[in-house]
Amino acid sequence: MTERLLVVGASLAGIRSVEAARRHGFEGDITMIGAEAHLPYDRPPLSKRYLTGESAADYYRTEDAIRDELRVDLRLGTCATALRADDHTVATTSGDVAYDRLIIATGAAPRTIPGVPALAGIVTLRTLDDADRLRESIRPGAHVVILGAGFIGSEIASSATHLGAEVTVIEAAPVPLVRAVGDVVGRALAGLHQRHGTRLLMDTRIVEYLGSDRIEAVRLSNGDVLRADVVVVGIGAAPATEWLRDSGIGLHPLDGGIICDEYLQSSLPGVYAAGDVAHWPNGALDLVMRLENWTNAADQAAQAGANAADPSHAERYETVPYFWSDWYGQRIQFVGTATAEAVEFASGSPDDSRFVALYRTGDRLVGAATLDERKKIMKLRRHIAERGLFSDAIRILEPATQPAHT
Repeated sequence: MTERLLVVGASLAGIRSVEAARRHGFEGDITMIGAEAHLPYDRPPLSKRYLTGESAADYYRTEDAIRDELRVDLRLGTCATALRADDHTVATTSGDVAYDRLIIATGAAPRTIPGVPALAGIVTLRTLDDADRLRESIRPGAHVVILGAGFIGSEIASSATHLGAEVTVIEAAPVPLVRAVGDVVGRALAGLHQRHGTRLLMDTRIVEYLGSDRIEAVRLSNGDVLRADVVVVGIGAAPATEWLRDSGIGLHPLDGGIICDEYLQSSLPGVYAAGDVAHWPNGALDLVMRLENWTNAADQAAQAGANAADPSHAERYETVPYFWSDWYGQRIQFVGTATAEAVEFASGSPDDSRFVALYRTGDRLVGAATLDERKKIMKLRRHIAERGLFSDAIRILEPATQPAHT
């Protein structure tokens, strides 16, 4: 009997898992379903080059390549609505789909704020269609208010500033990005906004959205009223797992992500998860993690696809996390974890246009953040993977000694 692999999520993680499954010898039937009408595409440019009109949408593969080369039954514009594990079936808006092995790669959905009115001009950015709508709204001189100073909100602020808009970023926390990079580096990155003409208001909330049919202004928790032609809600995302609530699969109590083992298998036999939805024990850092970044979605999905293709030879997924973000023409990079006992600047300072910050737990280097130091970050990633000492990290950053001429 032909085995059936079902991939839920026509995303980066979805396409990488299919590629890996075929590469590791899976010869059965593969079905991929995706809620959007678009082929799997690259999301990071949506808040950067695509938003500013500098690039077109970047699709990972053509439809012919997915259907013919990867031999995938591709079903776009189809939403998963329930998982019935007992009979190995996923219910969708286009009918039931049976599986023998299942990979869940549904990613994350933008968090919403209760009570936000349905006014034109209040938007989120997650999909290509969202980016198209936002691109039409941001014009030179437009007053853009961004709720949330995380990476997506900050990238949008950078792009809107580049387009000539007047940008204000509202952040509820006293320091942005603490979960991602920690307090020290979060404060340093906040300074990038101010140095490039973006107004950043921290420890502040929007308490009222003003307008009749379209947003016109917002009232802040400090009493100020800001003109707003566009309000972008960028307060983070949560795993897109609502359709799994009654499936019996193990979900994390805090965010609803799928709880996996080190092989990326969920509590249900033959059901794997990858990308933004997956919590798993990362042996490289001895931490249980859930990551929302491009690198993890690609690499984790490849391992999930390989393990689903050949469970008898499944391998643990271990990684030193890596992500990047581009603001105002500068590249922020991070490796490892921000969960650390101390942070020290190995070069530069929080106010400089270039720096390297190192994260220490005990005597071990566990993380590193850099600003416009692209050649150094991967050396530090390798050092973390090797469980290297914090004291040796400085040596790694020093330029190689040139041999003496005789």
